[in-house]
Amino acid sequence: MGLFLLHHRHAPEECGAAYASFKGGSSPLRHQAALASCGEGGHAMWWTVEAAHETEALGLLPYFVVERSTVTKVARIEIP
Repeated sequence: MGLFLLHHRHAPEECGAAYASFKGGSSPLRHQAALASCGEGGHAMWWTVEAAHETEALGLLPYFVVERSTVTKVARIEIP
């Protein structure tokens, strides 16, 4: 399993659709904590997830969100 950072962006008028899209499917990320900048005017969300590959990581998101997202393989490191 790898560690991936999912980064989603949407327009200010799409906030409602982004949040509502989780209600229409069975995403395991629903009811989980995420980082979001919508309240600060940034209109982006981030999740750190474990998955076998990038496609599987993106598959954790509902369609509306995944179509506006990028995925990056990451690793946890100790900062000296």
